Amino acid sequence: MPSPALRASGLKTTAAAKLGHERSLGRVSTWRRTGSRRAPAEPSAHHWTAYEGVRFDALLRAAPELYGKVQVIRVDYEAPKLNLDGKVDMVLLMREVHMMKNWGTLDTWLREIHRALKPNGILGVEDHRAARGANPEETVEKGYLPEEWVIEKIEAAGFALEGKSEINANARDTKDYPNGVWSLPPSFQTGRDYTPADARDRAKYALIGESDRMTLKFVKVADGGAR
Repeated sequence: MPSPALRASGLKTTAAAKLGHERSLGRVSTWRRTGSRRAPAEPSAHHWTAYEGVRFDALLRAAPELYGKVQVIRVDYEAPKLNLDGKVDMVLLMREVHMMKNWGTLDTWLREIHRALKPNGILGVEDHRAARGANPEETVEKGYLPEEWVIEKIEAAGFALEGKSEINANARDTKDYPNGVWSLPPSFQTGRDYTPADARDRAKYALIGESDRMTLKFVKVADGGAR
């Protein structure tokens, strides 16, 4: 079933391509490069490794009654190419736009998504929201982006904002933590080396809860041309 956030925005998850933070189709490569050859990914508990592809495949196999029809596409996150021109009804970006910007590939992703969507196809975006008027070049380092900047960026790529929801809003999120949004649940990290928070900090961040997030619905309306 669609999440409450998507239902509130009027989004449906039928025939959708999902590019999400924990389950990114763009980042679930099961292999790592060794020179000109590829070797199996090394085990890791963290999602920021190539081993996430192995874990993702295991999740699908564990519940074939739920995921038996899922088709996984491996995409190079540094040079994304979907090769799905005009075949996709919906794309969902779950806490992913800030990572695309950090990697310098947001424009490329928006072009690829626009090409993949059918006419009037839907792009759903959920991401950590910076304070209004904040500098995205600064806030993105902490995992946040201003909502108005995200809307302008996506509309410039050939989409129109059709709706938004505050179902993922969190007024307790002050957006000023030592390790940015990754200090909050579910990450509870105190440093970029993924050091876990101690019990006192973990309890403090648990009271805040997950980040304040924008939830946006866009429709493909024109030829893409992200700039």
